[in-house]
Amino acid sequence: MTTQLSSYEFEVVTVNPQGKIIQRENKKTLYFLEKLEHGCTLEMVAIPGGTFYMGSLKTEEGCLPSQTPQHLVTLKPFWMSKYPITQQQWKVVAKLPSIQQSLDPEPANFSNPNHPVEQISWYDAREFCARLSEYSRRSYHLPSESQWEYACRANTSTPFHFGETITTDLANYSGTNWEYQGKICSKGSYGQGPLGEDRRETTPVGYFAVANSFGLYDLYGNVREWCEDLWHSNYVNSPDNGQAWITHTDEERRVLRGGSWNCSPHKCRSAYRGKMDPLTALYDIGFRIVHF
Repeated sequence: MTTQLSSYEFEVVTVNPQGKIIQRENKKTLYFLEKLEHGCTLEMVAIPGGTFYMGSLKTEEGCLPSQTPQHLVTLKPFWMSKYPITQQQWKVVAKLPSIQQSLDPEPANFSNPNHPVEQISWYDAREFCARLSEYSRRSYHLPSESQWEYACRANTSTPFHFGETITTDLANYSGTNWEYQGKICSKGSYGQGPLGEDRRETTPVGYFAVANSFGLYDLYGNVREWCEDLWHSNYVNSPDNGQAWITHTDEERRVLRGGSWNCSPHKCRSAYRGKMDPLTALYDIGFRIVHF
């Protein structure tokens, strides 16, 4: 199928360890539009191939054994959706012919066409990809875990693509301390960064108007995003070629990335990884897709 490419400009920001913006830069990248029914479109952004260190340094705040050992991964170019899949996009694709299962066209708790869809199980997300692939005659998938982290980092090695910390002016996560019996059980700041808002709901995709250097938005917070991979307790013997890791485990749980509106900032880091039963559909779980 012929793909018509276009370009768009976007702003990238860098923060200092205290969370203050110290640099703004305008960049440009390629994308193509997947045209859906009823005037709905889906923007797929070009992600260049390359090599990166996946995982977390043990010295990084919030590092867990599951995020180690840090290791080199080399990936071929691919395309990734500019934003998490929205409720409007979900509704249109959910009305396409079923491939393996039915889909609720309006599953979201925070109902708004331009907010990310949530309350999506891993199987729901896979069905979305299958229906979209059949409709578009292109192959769509959930990202592998290494594709997700590579695309998120966008040639950075700091905890966040913004820098050493993050603020609620740049992403939708829980920026307040949660205390229990006088002790902080969930910290609303990261590193030397500030406390912030706790919006308690999703925000429209692109709401913060800043992207990473690949032109992707909303990689931190808003909704946790499903990956293709089965859960492994660490990266020992993990693939080094960008493929999903679906062997050498007794686990059924699948990987989630990116944190959510309901997460503390350390769970939004580029290296952070969570796990959930693939049947789970919570009000802070969504996804984005890739084409390769």
